[in-house]
Amino acid sequence: MFTHEDLSQMQAQSLKMQSWIRQQTFSPEMEKKLRRFSSWEVAELIFKANQSTLRGRLAADPSLPQGQVEADGRQRWYSLEEINELRRRIKVNRKSLMPDRPAGKRALRVAISNFKGGAGKSTVALHFAHAAALDGYRVLCVDFDPQATLSHSMGLNDVTEDYTVWGIMARDLVRETERMNATPQGAESGAALPDRRLPEAITGMGLQDLRVSDFIKPTSWPTIDLIPSCANAAFVEFASAQYRHLNPEWSFFAAVSRYLDQIPAEDYDMMIFDCPPAIGYQSMNAVFAADMLYIPSGPGYWEYDSTTSFIGQLSEALEDLSAFNGVVPAGTATLPKVFQDVRFLLTRYESGNDLHRAMRDAFGKVFGERLADHPIEMTRAVEQSGRFLSSIYEIDYRDMTRETWRRARASFDQAYAEFKTNALLAWDGLEDET
Repeated sequence: MFTHEDLSQMQAQSLKMQSWIRQQTFSPEMEKKLRRFSSWEVAELIFKANQSTLRGRLAADPSLPQGQVEADGRQRWYSLEEINELRRRIKVNRKSLMPDRPAGKRALRVAISNFKGGAGKSTVALHFAHAAALDGYRVLCVDFDPQATLSHSMGLNDVTEDYTVWGIMARDLVRETERMNATPQGAESGAALPDRRLPEAITGMGLQDLRVSDFIKPTSWPTIDLIPSCANAAFVEFASAQYRHLNPEWSFFAAVSRYLDQIPAEDYDMMIFDCPPAIGYQSMNAVFAADMLYIPSGPGYWEYDSTTSFIGQLSEALEDLSAFNGVVPAGTATLPKVFQDVRFLLTRYESGNDLHRAMRDAFGKVFGERLADHPIEMTRAVEQSGRFLSSIYEIDYRDMTRETWRRARASFDQAYAEFKTNALLAWDGLEDET
């Protein structure tokens, strides 16, 4: 016989092991730090330029960041800050190294979502965020998943639920309720609607007084910030159901969207959401806030089945939310929900596996051009990156054979390049900021 007390004891034991694992995963100070990047990585993989070209620029202008030189003088190593300074100050073949961004647009919001756990949502979100940062973009990641894999991979472990998506939603509930109560409303008869009352247990938390920036945490990457998650945020599904009962007119699904609208448009270029493996209050906030929906899936039958179920249930959920149109004041929310683009991405793909090739063909026949051309391949380096809660971009190529590392990076580079092409088209379709 087991009760909640037994489960609590199991968690306490697990937390002790978790602490040990973190010590093995991150630095001795239990703080994740971003490595430096070699000059050949900077030239060939980041700037897409010849190494001699970069060396020539550095020799011609000593004021440029020179990096740290190895003792033998053969290699220079650059921080991401130095890489971005080089990006701002030099050109290759008279072309700017600054990333493309449509003028007059806010940050593009991308939700990485699917029904099934293990589909690679967190892996894709982590790698796309890191690839975008190396590309020169400023990125805000939002971890909607109570498993907090993305948060832990970014080095954030000690997070309280007040500063997660749950806190954002609770803050929005109080603010929206106050706004509704302050706005004259009523039927044609002129009769005012009764005030919506929230209990002290909610208003007394003070979440409504938190600033937008209070939820945003820095990471080891200087151009990536994160709204983290934690295991305690799992109760958001239960709490949100209660909140809807307290104020049925609250457009719960638009809470995060309203919050993101408060962030200055110039602060970030991209926002990437890691969604939970379910359709609930958190995931609906993610997809509703998203301009672009990326759906990763493993290359097996059950993954295909789960993906089919996911898009069906998501369709039904979004249709149900359309009933709020014209009924509830929802700020900047627009109904019915429209995505600029929807894409499917195969993960853990093995080109030599007959089943994987067959399932890729099946995905292609159903989803056509919606299926990404470049799947994420399963390699030893990818497995190792997951083991150490790091992306392939964070792993030093000297920790394995360079060929193994380059193969894994090539897979993510190709997937990201395709994502970027699609993202720029979707981005350009957004309304101009006024």
